[in-house]
Order: sequence, then C-alpha cells, then structure tokens
Amino acid sequence: MRNWLEYLLFIMLASLVRALPQRAALAVGRYLGGLARHCQLRRVAIARDNLANALPELSPAARETILADNFVNLGTNFVEMLRLDMITDEDLHNRYTLTGKEHIDAALSHGRGAILLTGHLGFWEAGGYLLTRIGYRPAFVAKPMRNPLVDGYFRRMREASGSSYIDSRRGARRILRTLQENRLVGVLMDQHVRRQDGVEVPFFGRLAWTTPIITEMAMKYQVPVIPAFTWRTKDDCHEVIIQPYFFLEGRGNDAVRENTARLNRVIEEAVRRDPAQWFWVHRRWRG
Repeated sequence: MRNWLEYLLFIMLASLVRALPQRAALAVGRYLGGLARHCQLRRVAIARDNLANALPELSPAARETILADNFVNLGTNFVEMLRLDMITDEDLHNRYTLTGKEHIDAALSHGRGAILLTGHLGFWEAGGYLLTRIGYRPAFVAKPMRNPLVDGYFRRMREASGSSYIDSRRGARRILRTLQENRLVGVLMDQHVRRQDGVEVPFFGRLAWTTPIITEMAMKYQVPVIPAFTWRTKDDCHEVIIQPYFFLEGRGNDAVRENTARLNRVIEEAVRRDPAQWFWVHRRWRG
C-alpha cells in the first residue's frame, strides 16, 4: 500500500511536469531542488560532511555554495528524468554536445566490447540517451530503486531510447554476455558497496569501499575502459565528453586494488571539474 501511495503522488507530479513547456519544467526542477535542501535535512548533513572531508581546502562558505547548487542540479535532473522520453531530435541538436565519439569506435574495434566508466555527475542519464540516438546499443548496470513501481517508471524512461539495463545485484553474466556482443556496458562506479563485496581504495583522499568486479573483468578479458562523463552547462544544456580508452594491466589482488584506485582517480578528476554536479547526498564513505 505504501508503494502505491508513493507511486500515486509520484505520477501526479510527473504528469504535471510533463505537461509543462520545457523552460517551465526546468524552473520547477530548480525550485524542487532548493526546497529539498530545506526539507531533506539528513541528506543535507550527509552532503555537508562529504564536502568538508573531500574538499577541505575550500572555505565553509564555498562549500555551502556548492551544496546549494548541488540540490538545484539534483532537482533539475529529477525533472529531466521524468521527461527523458520527450527529448526530440531538435533538443539533441540544440542542447546536447558529444565530444570523443572516435574513442568509442576505436575501443570497439578490438571486438571485446567496452566498459563506459562514469558516475553520478551532471545529468548522467543524458549520456546514455545520446549514445543510443547515434547508433550504439549500450547496457547500463543499475541498482533497482526500493519502490518497484517508481523503479518501473524510470526503467521505461531509460529504455525508451533503446538502452538496456542490468541489475547490479546479479548482473555479472549479463555484463560479460553484452561485452561479448561487442557492445558498451556503462558502469556508475562511484557508489558505496558492502565491505564483503568491495575493495577499500582512496577516493578524494579517503578510503571508500568500491566494487572490484569491473576491474577484474577488464583485467581478465582485456576489455577497454572508456571514461565518459556528462556536465550540465550554465544554460541547461549538456556536454558529454568521451575520453581515450585504456586497458588495465596486471594480475592478482594487488593489481585489482591498484587498478580500482586508478578508476576512482578518473572519476574524482571528473567531479573536481564542477563539484556541484556530483551526488554528494550519498554516503559514499562508510565503514
């Protein structure tokens, strides 16, 4: 019953947002993000603590500005996600830019598929949507939401463009099968995993439990890794940048740990470009 009540409220909001013109919908998103900063006090506390520990070189005032901008970005992301299947070819032309497509083609030329290394940065859903519209068939590893009804809605939004999704809790075989089809597998590797499922490696100077599965797979099968990130621009457009691919070398546990730390450094570098656009409200660092 609780799931259905949440879903009813969610659908009412989604219907309103989808009925608005784009500019008005984005304004609603910014408002909702600002409102959440005053209502979601637990999330605010988590974000404030994360920022203080990750960016101690900044003044408290500078970190508060990042925090405020972060909630605005999250609110805008939420609204854009509700309208994901409404993106037109004109939107793609006017509001989305993709740099580095040649790196994807070069990685896939090896015939082993490729791992898109990304994170919860900018409007992270935009990259996957754009890739499908230009001819790729990516599959993204994702953890289902707690409410299956809301999760189903977002899954339909994501799959509207042709992407497929792999349940992160039991997806190793599907990941491998997708790679064997010489396709892209997108992994948002910046989330906490349980101690028994991860390796503890640095992220913003602090040890964080991180999944080693992608590292192990890339090492064992010599699958190229392509860093790919999305940033929101000042005018609510989206810049998707694909970086040159690389292979992970080495064998054994030490190599897994070292390579996983390397992937964390890649994500950290992307976050530092505009810290306000990362998912600071998540408890990334825990014991």
